[in-house]
Amino acid sequence: MRGIPGLKRLRLKIWRRCTLVLLLFWAACWVVVSALLFLLHRSVFSERCTDEKSHRILARLCLDYSSGALTGDLCEDLCVAQNLVYKDCLYYDRGKKVIQADWRGQPIILKSKKEIFSSYQHLSMLEEVETENIPETELLLMVALEVKNVLGLELSNNTMGPLWTRKKGPHWKAQVASMWSLLQQEEYIYFSLLQDFSKHVLRIIGSCGHFYAVEYLTAGHAWHKTLFPLENVVSPTFAGHRSRVRAIIDIALSFLDMVRHFDNDFSHPLHLCDIKPENFAIRHDLTVVAIDVDMAFFEPKMRDILEQNCTGDEDCNFFDCFSKCNLRIRKCGAQRANNNLQVICDKIFRRWFSPSLQGPLVSLPLQLQLQKAVQECAEPGYVDAAGHQRTLKSLSKLYHLLHVSQQELQRAE
Repeated sequence: MRGIPGLKRLRLKIWRRCTLVLLLFWAACWVVVSALLFLLHRSVFSERCTDEKSHRILARLCLDYSSGALTGDLCEDLCVAQNLVYKDCLYYDRGKKVIQADWRGQPIILKSKKEIFSSYQHLSMLEEVETENIPETELLLMVALEVKNVLGLELSNNTMGPLWTRKKGPHWKAQVASMWSLLQQEEYIYFSLLQDFSKHVLRIIGSCGHFYAVEYLTAGHAWHKTLFPLENVVSPTFAGHRSRVRAIIDIALSFLDMVRHFDNDFSHPLHLCDIKPENFAIRHDLTVVAIDVDMAFFEPKMRDILEQNCTGDEDCNFFDCFSKCNLRIRKCGAQRANNNLQVICDKIFRRWFSPSLQGPLVSLPLQLQLQKAVQECAEPGYVDAAGHQRTLKSLSKLYHLLHVSQQELQRAE
């Protein structure tokens, strides 16, 4: 009888070990299945970026050009004169194609949301009537409606110039069809509308069918110590530590200029919902440029995106744009709870303003003030007047501290 408790304890030990083995086996299976699903997801939504595939894409583009289906101010250079030459495949992402090329000795980027011209929604009006008989005012109205559909903005005819500059001629039908494919790409609309008003967006150089060309700038990288490869945009003299610190301060000031510009200088604030180094680049004068605005939205569109059903605040997060859940009506608030400055402080400035990066070039008290200002700026905000005032205060404080840092560096030199 005395052996029975011992037997029970032995069974209990065996049962516990078996349970542990089963749990470990289940966890291992879960990891394997998750990895397979991740690989499947990547294979479905991403493609391998190859020179061969890119050459085929451009050859198809030129075939459509020669057949008269599309046109553009860069088609002749690409397809006939060979003044626009393929250089490299940068990336394919969920249908979007980004290709580096050389145009008359100048590096450029070719972009399109879809690979094939016929994949874009066709303008039925082109088949119903003779294109030359479509009044210019009717075309401008169609452009305005498409912009409203894509961006949520109301535009007057006199602001439509960058989007519609074509003139009637022998290739009028191809011009209208090409324009319509470009208007179905949000990024193209942003760059076209803003390039005359903002130095913080990419300049559009031209287009051919559904592909448009923008200036070539080197994007940032999260793994880079300074986030942006300064040696690619400034003179070799910036190789020194002092020059790198000076460049970072100048770039930080340009980020603040961009924030203030996007918040105040358009008819509606422009919200950036995917803030990371890879979506920005630096010009030679150290101006910050938004090079990927697929996740940028003006206020009317932002409100439509955020105002969704919810059971908690986590349901109201749209990438870097957050809202608050009203549990009483189970609806996300239409107003964004954080802002561009807060996310930039969190994802960009935190990496820059630390003693390990700045070293002894900027006085320790000033470094500590900058660190504290960045930490305060990066804290989540509140959707009220006090939150707005706190943002303005953070912006002003950062401007002041960065200008003081510039002065310290100048005195040291």
